[in-house]
Amino acid sequence: MPGGKRVETYEDFVKVHGLLLAASGLPQSLHFNLFQKLSSETLDGGAHFRIETCEDGRQRRLVLTSESMPKHSHVFLIDHAWTFRLSDAYKQLREVPGLAERMAALMCVEDTEESEESVDGVSRQNGAEPGVLDTIESEISNAKEKGENGGVLWLELEELGIDDHTLLSLDLSSRFPDLLALSLCGNKLENVEMVAREVTKFGNLRALWLNNNPVVQNCGDQLADTVLRELPKLEVFNSRFTANFGEWALGFCGGVYDKDNAGNLRGGDYPLESVTSIDASNRCIHNLINKAFSPVELPSLSYLNLRGNPLEQNSVGDLLEVLKGFPCLQSLEVDIPGPLGESAIEILQSLPKLSELNGVNASKILENWKAYEEKIDETSVWYVMDELGSALRHSDEPNFRVAPFLYMPEGNLASAVSFSILWPTQNVEKGDECTRDFLFGIGEDKQRSARLSACFHTPENYFIQEYKKHLQNLESKSLIYPSILSSTTRSIHGTEGPALRVYTDIPHVEEFLKRPEFVFTSEPQDADIIWTGMQVDEDMKKAARITDQQYINQFPFEACLVMKHHLAETVQKAHGSPEWLQPTYNLETQLSQLIGDYYVRRRDGLNNLWILKPWNMARTIDTSVTDNLTAIIRLMETGPKICQKYIEHPALFNGRKFDLRYIVLVRSMNPLEIFLSDVFWVRLANNPYSLEKHSFFEYETHFTVMNYRGRFSHKYTPEFVTEFEQEHQVKWLEIHQRVRKMIRSVFDSAAAVHPEMHSPRSRAIYGVDVMLDCCFQPKLLEVTYCPDCTRACKYDTESIFGGGGVVQGRDFFNDVFGCLFLNETTHVSPL
Repeated sequence: MPGGKRVETYEDFVKVHGLLLAASGLPQSLHFNLFQKLSSETLDGGAHFRIETCEDGRQRRLVLTSESMPKHSHVFLIDHAWTFRLSDAYKQLREVPGLAERMAALMCVEDTEESEESVDGVSRQNGAEPGVLDTIESEISNAKEKGENGGVLWLELEELGIDDHTLLSLDLSSRFPDLLALSLCGNKLENVEMVAREVTKFGNLRALWLNNNPVVQNCGDQLADTVLRELPKLEVFNSRFTANFGEWALGFCGGVYDKDNAGNLRGGDYPLESVTSIDASNRCIHNLINKAFSPVELPSLSYLNLRGNPLEQNSVGDLLEVLKGFPCLQSLEVDIPGPLGESAIEILQSLPKLSELNGVNASKILENWKAYEEKIDETSVWYVMDELGSALRHSDEPNFRVAPFLYMPEGNLASAVSFSILWPTQNVEKGDECTRDFLFGIGEDKQRSARLSACFHTPENYFIQEYKKHLQNLESKSLIYPSILSSTTRSIHGTEGPALRVYTDIPHVEEFLKRPEFVFTSEPQDADIIWTGMQVDEDMKKAARITDQQYINQFPFEACLVMKHHLAETVQKAHGSPEWLQPTYNLETQLSQLIGDYYVRRRDGLNNLWILKPWNMARTIDTSVTDNLTAIIRLMETGPKICQKYIEHPALFNGRKFDLRYIVLVRSMNPLEIFLSDVFWVRLANNPYSLEKHSFFEYETHFTVMNYRGRFSHKYTPEFVTEFEQEHQVKWLEIHQRVRKMIRSVFDSAAAVHPEMHSPRSRAIYGVDVMLDCCFQPKLLEVTYCPDCTRACKYDTESIFGGGGVVQGRDFFNDVFGCLFLNETTHVSPL
């Protein structure tokens, strides 16, 4: 991809977007047409299609209004009405004006609070509906009660069925000449000239919302041009900042201005001086730098969210220079890569006063910058198509196709704008419904029918029967142990022999392994022991000249433990459905069984809260908690996952959720020689535990890994055990014995189901994450290869069991290597 070269010609367009064009499936004959429309931002679907309601108002459909449209003859741009990360969705729906209403209209969700009068009644006064007039009279009355001499300054007439005739008859500008904010979201306004003429009569208007009206969909650019030209004081238009944004728009995003306080016509003296937080995300800001956005006007600003804004009219240097000037700015949210730079490290180096970037502690980013950059790249982004795109219904034999497309006008990812593109795949005639395949390219081999359950009502009995067969299969399982070799491993270091050479790419091993029996080498081929965080496959062995005579810190086929779907499969093959493993489904192969389980639980009135985890990601990336079956199925679109029954009633510590990280050392898989480190630690959520639906989006309520995001605090393990015993009146020794038994069963499963794991030249440590339910029974969460042992090395602790005494953090890897390679048992106990 050309670096930063602006796309000016068709040849530039193809060079920059070649892979995206191929991935979209758009016929090559339409590539130039797409380039033209993207370059000119032409959204002309309204000239060819009409949106109609159907199914008694419960759905909408798209109908062709052109005389005909041959196959592969046109391509159309579809704007995205909403682009979001799941973690931000709830907050945005609550806080972005008109967003929830627009989404409800797109999805034909009725407003249950809408009165019958506003739906069915028609006022004979001026041709307006009673609901409209009632709202207007209520606004006037409220203004009088508040003693507002200037009358109504903020007026909301949303979802009231106002059409062009009604708007004209209301004569709003005469009633409310001093309006500062007007919202007409979700009505039936169509005529661009009439709408523009009426709204531009408000000369003092600072904010105008016309979202989700046909006039915006069909004539959005023409309307915007007129409104912005005639209303020079307008700062917010259709939820986006205008080029003239200033004190009012920033005050609106900072909580200064709202319906109860719209401001005043004269303005105030330093109205922004007390603002500490501004969420200006997804406001389509092109130029951030102006008189209002300055340290002089915003001296108290400590939190700023700029996600989703192009900011292409400002250079990276200018933006960083302005942000440096804010004396109290501590927390910043911005797209990465994006207008402030290509990486988190670059931003933090330029803004050293920041303590938090994108919700992550700045010091943690600097310590773990590689992991953090990966996290940013792997955060899934969802989108909802605009009214036209969302009106396309499903068909197994569609006549149109839709594909997402990322347009990069500056030739780089920082300038990217997301669209969907639409083109006919069949000959279509006037009046035909336009349809698409919701699961294009997904056949029954990928569970097509089951996945369509997210969109359509399907017979429940089929799925329930599939679940019952699955349950019967699990109940028939019992562990059959393999033939066990009798010999045990021996120390690989002779008493008088030379020190064992160790190659490692893990900083903590290099820093803390100090025993004289081991020395480091920089070349893998010279090492006796290779201790690496990378997968050692055949390609790596050839490249690094690794032989079968060297010891490696991983076992063959260990994926049966460390990949979540394989771990569940391994345990289920060995034990069926043990109490310590929550019901778990591989969504790539067991979706029907999961749906059946969901239906049975719903029928029986049982809890139906589930957690979805990617097969092979750590740190809770792309992990979601939901009780919505449609959401579960749709979340498959962001990559392969397991769906596991959520532990809705976990044991809590001072009201907060927690889990436990244990370290397991494996010398041999046959015979199974495994040891449990005396060092384990607790990981605590930051917020009190809750099952309120809104909390499912709160990372610090339902998740405990705070090393990479959120506020991290270390709890001394002996203190935790003592306080936990006192809080719950339990004996930790009894819990510990149950955990030990469970961990042994996990590795028994692997040894029995996958005897090919055994290798005499393998030694490894694994992290085993455990949660306790409200009855203090252990539940297996996951097994991690080459776990992060920062805490084990950083903090001294006391051995809760075993030999007791102080366990020095600096000796952790001395003890690990002593156990695995010298047959010692210092600060470990056999399982």
